[in-house]
Amino acid sequence: MESIPIFMKIKGLRCVVVGGGDVAMRKVSLLLKADASVEVFAPTLCDALNAKVISAEIQYFQTVFEPCQLTGAALVIAATNDETVNAAVSAAAKEKNIPVNVVDAPALCTFTMPSIVDRSPIVIAISSNGAAPVLARLIRAKIETMIPSSYGRLASLARDFRDSVKARFLDTQSRRIFWEKIFEGPIAELIFSGQEQAAEIALTEAINSESYNKQHGEVYLVGGGPGDPDLLTFRALRLMQQCDVCVYDKLVSKEVMELVRRDAELMYVGKARDRHTLPQEEINLLLVRLAKEGKRVLRLKGGDPFIFGRGGEEIETLMENDVPFQVVPGITAANGVSSYAGIPLTHRDYAQSCIFTTGHLKPKGDQQKHLVELDWPALVRPNQTVVIYMGLIGLEEICLQLIQHGLESNTPAAVIQQGTTAKQKVVVGDLSNLASKVADAQLKPPCLIIVGHVVSLRKKLAWFETKAN
Repeated sequence: MESIPIFMKIKGLRCVVVGGGDVAMRKVSLLLKADASVEVFAPTLCDALNAKVISAEIQYFQTVFEPCQLTGAALVIAATNDETVNAAVSAAAKEKNIPVNVVDAPALCTFTMPSIVDRSPIVIAISSNGAAPVLARLIRAKIETMIPSSYGRLASLARDFRDSVKARFLDTQSRRIFWEKIFEGPIAELIFSGQEQAAEIALTEAINSESYNKQHGEVYLVGGGPGDPDLLTFRALRLMQQCDVCVYDKLVSKEVMELVRRDAELMYVGKARDRHTLPQEEINLLLVRLAKEGKRVLRLKGGDPFIFGRGGEEIETLMENDVPFQVVPGITAANGVSSYAGIPLTHRDYAQSCIFTTGHLKPKGDQQKHLVELDWPALVRPNQTVVIYMGLIGLEEICLQLIQHGLESNTPAAVIQQGTTAKQKVVVGDLSNLASKVADAQLKPPCLIIVGHVVSLRKKLAWFETKAN
């Protein structure tokens, strides 16, 4: 983030615009919306600005730019078609420590003017830091279609009742939960349908209702997908934004974590080979304890909670302790990673079935050697794709066992590291050489192994830009 977004109150403050054309007019109109006291300095004015002068909305000074004109200004906008004048305005403003914006010249600005969605008192600003203002406007247009004008009336209702709610609910968390119920429930619908008086009556009743004052804990078991945040479901995103605490795993990507509510408490319980932050049984009980404290607990897992995610064990414990919960499926690594690698899991000519398994190493008796114990005969059936989770450490043995149990040594196979993300890396080979290729590429978890003739389609179907071998 190159700059921090700040909303600045300029009501009644002196704001200077240097320039008298159509661009200056657009900036003046924006300042007037915020009730600024606007002064325009320019040799001539366009008709629209001249009309503002006649109506006494702005003050106009018919002159060329001089640095002394900026003295006492709260902010300055340079909107001339003369680059030399614009640079001089920028330099003078910076010397006086006055925020300055120069139209179409990001390097000369100390602040940029965003594209704005105005649902006052709700205001949404979209900025590209001057890099792509047209794109920012396109994004604004998309948001405009998603946010009805009635959201402004809903915000005004909340403002009018804010003190009453604060007096009724003494802590921040209970107030936030109360407002979330209001904004997502029937009272909001009354506002959206134009029944503002009915909404005010209903909100007064809600504030005095005992049911709204009770905090009920709940657990959201959410699949965070394989890494790309665009693969989250709408429901997952909604619950991620309303949780009080997030209990998350190692496989949840940084980009997905960025979408969790900013002020939620984060608790890491990730596992790695031979290193567990918390044993699974303690994680199960942790979810119970947090929910019984009245918190809304987001249990965020990479991929899908019910595919090698131990989600079933967690909800068993929740049910045993009468803790309410929701389950939100996620795109599992097998689906997401294979798609981004350009490897279909099934194909009419190559594979009519697919099997998922896990490649964990397990100790064998008292020996130091660790083995991968799988149902090898089930994995070597013809016309089948095999997807192996968590098998990177045991890759060499996995390939050897598959060959020994009947697969040809030249059977295509691939390992994908951090699939669906910008750091995706794909190594393709066959069962005879895949382990050595992966070692040379120095792949690290999380990785997914795909074995089967569908891998040969990658050359033709790879679409996602990767660090591929």
